[in-house]
Amino acid sequence: MEHDVLLQMTDICKEFPGVKALDHVSLTVKRGTVHALMGENGAGKSTLMKCLFGMYNKNSGQIFLEGKEINFKSSKEALENGVAMVHQELNQALKRNVMDNLWLGRYPKIAGVMVNEKKIYEDTKAVFQELGIDVDPKRIMSTMPVSQRQMVEIAKAVSYNSKIIVFDEPTSSLTEQEVEHLFKIINMLRDRGCGIIYISHKMAEILRISDEVTIMRDGQYVATRPAKELTTEEIIRLMVGRELTNQFPPKTNTPGEVALEVEGLTAQYSHLKDVSFNVRQGEIVGLAGLDGSGRTETLENIFGIATRHSGTIRLHGKEVRNRNARESIKNGFAMLTEERRATGIFGILNIRENTVISSLKKHKKFFWLREKTMREDTQWSIDAMHTKTPTQETKIRSLSGGNQQKVILGRWLLTEPEVLLLDEPTRGIDVGAKYEIYQLIIDLANKGKCVIVVSSEMPELLGICDRILVMSGGRLAGEVDAKEATQEQIMTYAAKYV
Repeated sequence: MEHDVLLQMTDICKEFPGVKALDHVSLTVKRGTVHALMGENGAGKSTLMKCLFGMYNKNSGQIFLEGKEINFKSSKEALENGVAMVHQELNQALKRNVMDNLWLGRYPKIAGVMVNEKKIYEDTKAVFQELGIDVDPKRIMSTMPVSQRQMVEIAKAVSYNSKIIVFDEPTSSLTEQEVEHLFKIINMLRDRGCGIIYISHKMAEILRISDEVTIMRDGQYVATRPAKELTTEEIIRLMVGRELTNQFPPKTNTPGEVALEVEGLTAQYSHLKDVSFNVRQGEIVGLAGLDGSGRTETLENIFGIATRHSGTIRLHGKEVRNRNARESIKNGFAMLTEERRATGIFGILNIRENTVISSLKKHKKFFWLREKTMREDTQWSIDAMHTKTPTQETKIRSLSGGNQQKVILGRWLLTEPEVLLLDEPTRGIDVGAKYEIYQLIIDLANKGKCVIVVSSEMPELLGICDRILVMSGGRLAGEVDAKEATQEQIMTYAAKYV
């Protein structure tokens, strides 16, 4: 069956001060297909979608929906005309319940005045039933895990009877079963004749779910191909503009003496129990395990942002208490958190302020902060991380996810830590930026630092770590040598105490 064109974006240009974000980009989405949009961080994918969705005003170009030219001035107008977007960073009314979030701004009324609670409840139930979503419509949003909140967002998009639904990195916080459920929903929408635009960095997902793939690079259109003609290697080549034969840099670090010892680590408020291990100088140790296995809790307990019940931590043979983040930083520890938008960046501050905020002490002169040294340090961080930004004064929230991650990593490196705790350092980041972050991690190990990396991607742990510790049910289930280990071995340990 021939699919007719549902959405056509031609020659879209968008400029921000100092940056040409989109340079004559075109995109054609056919009815009843899944169209993947790929590119490195900062390639312009989200910007293009925000131009469609009325969040940004494009500078030039045309957008046609079902052959009719459109130019939405707001996301509300886009939704009312059948274009919905499920954002990567959820923006929900967390103190309200599920059905309020679903029908916000368009409540069914009785006699045009009173809100019809009964109808809202029934309509919500009906949408959830259709999508196979098992969530109580009266549950308060803040009490739900991110994955369920995302399902609510997807249900909301569907409830507008949307013709086009944009998914921006929808699986970055989902488990495998939840991803399967999401794909079921997407296939159902495709069969109904919706056009789905799917933005993701996960190659396997893209090749499995899409009909067509459009690739962008540096704000420009590169190519559109049928998904069945593409391979991972080909996508990487188009995205990066060069062959990426090795996904991981060569391992050049050689671990030395034991530097960090963790003994009997047990948490007060989570199920972390009796975790003991050590890390040598210049060693990269991975923490593997399923969601909820206690990987993040281990890092949080070491860094003092979660309450320890018992256990000791020694650095170079000397016990360190690490009762809170400030004390941990003083003792030479640094932690990169997983939820960078919530706990990593100061969105209203610029890049320089975000970079030097943890190392202000060294810029103090009497009662003042030295502008010159802060500038120099920030420039070092931008250069070392290859951060793409117009200036140091750019607000961090306007950078792409990968570039925000680089700023946070740079911030911690300036505190000159001995021990780096990295929680999902490459989540939501493209192939090219991942390689740079791996290289940085290896460089740090070369300087004799102890690095502990939590990651859900097993190839990543096998590619950059020396040893991998596997967590299961809050306990340490096993340890493998990264050179010899297989994914099957790791999974067997991960399921040990589940």
